Amino acid sequence: MAKPLVAIVGRPNVGKSTFFNKMAGRRISIVEDTPGVTRDRVYADCEWQNYKFTLIDTGGIDPHSDDVLLTQMRRQAEIAVETCDVILFFVDGKQGLTGDDEVVADLIRRSGKPILLVVNKIDNVKMMNEVYDFYQLGLGDPIAISSVNLMNFGDLLEEIVRFFPDPSLEEDENRPVHISVVGKPNVGKSSLVNRILGQERVMVSDIAGTTRDAIDTQFMHNGEPFVIIDTAGIRRKRAIEHESLERYSVVRSFSAIDRSDVVLMLIDAQQGVTEQDTKIAGYVDEQGKAAIIVVNKWDAVDKETGTMDAFVKQLRTDLKFMAYAPVLFISALTGQRTGKVMETVREVYAQATKRITTGLLNDMLADAQAAMSPPSDNGRRLKIYYGTQQAIKPPTFILFVNDSTLMHYSYERYLENQLRKAFGFEGTPVRILLRDRKKEE
Repeated sequence: MAKPLVAIVGRPNVGKSTFFNKMAGRRISIVEDTPGVTRDRVYADCEWQNYKFTLIDTGGIDPHSDDVLLTQMRRQAEIAVETCDVILFFVDGKQGLTGDDEVVADLIRRSGKPILLVVNKIDNVKMMNEVYDFYQLGLGDPIAISSVNLMNFGDLLEEIVRFFPDPSLEEDENRPVHISVVGKPNVGKSSLVNRILGQERVMVSDIAGTTRDAIDTQFMHNGEPFVIIDTAGIRRKRAIEHESLERYSVVRSFSAIDRSDVVLMLIDAQQGVTEQDTKIAGYVDEQGKAAIIVVNKWDAVDKETGTMDAFVKQLRTDLKFMAYAPVLFISALTGQRTGKVMETVREVYAQATKRITTGLLNDMLADAQAAMSPPSDNGRRLKIYYGTQQAIKPPTFILFVNDSTLMHYSYERYLENQLRKAFGFEGTPVRILLRDRKKEE
């Protein structure tokens, strides 16, 4: 289930970034008193009472500024309003209601999205009288908080999650498999989507950034339902410094990754793995998504003996954290080997949803420990009592041990490799979680 997007908007210098940093648990946005400091939208994953969501900090909306940078920031915030699920409209309780607040309120009201009016900088109970003026905005009951003092954060979070689906509801097992196609601009994402669909469903252009939004298309393949998501190209931050529309497309693309079951990670065969490819692949891996690395434009590469093997070797070095992902070499332009894509999607999805019985899992763990003893420290050796599979997508295993601090990273990797050797799991990350258990239990 995709995480909801919650956008923090408001005019400059009302404390949006301070709130964001407190919620994110670390200082991500720069906090200064100078309007316009938060130039780029920043996002962080948050959780409250089992509800997971993505919080987005935006630059302040200055309705009357002619400054080019502030105009771009305003446009960026407007796009945040268009794409989010819930809007947190921040105002300054110390300064009081301003004409700019009314203009911004009118802007976000048109979106039709749920809006929570947040009166920030209410640092003590004596200041509560400052809140009542904001009823004039007609956005419901204001929620008074202090980002600096963390006052009333719980009340605000309770209101935010009211708009989210119940996290206890299981995802529909019969839903179509969702496939997202991600990568840099102009790497051939739309062309591959059109090849898979067998028709010109998605606009194709050589101009980087043609696909501005994430486009969902339902289709049938060999009698099975799928949804394919063509995302806007993700470009390096420097390349989009002055293109707020494309800048926000990064969040759209990451959101598409969140709600997909299988990710097609496109690499330009002529450019190889770039820094931005590494960042995109890292996000896919962090989210636990099944993945296929698709090297496109292979027809344009001059080849000799061993060219493909050399490319794979370098790719495995650059994306060593994604060694589980199969690699396909295709040409979306000519259709070369594109038929292999959907076949591989089925295979990796089956691996990502595979369940291992507790008996088989513990037999494997016993064999693995017999072949290589668990690590020890100061005479104390790690003991793995038993394991069980907790979840799928990605396959997640809980190991009950005597002391989780004795687990060494290298041994955990060894266990993961033994899991893959015994059960497959090609194309999907594998998660291993440790739980301490006393001997007497």
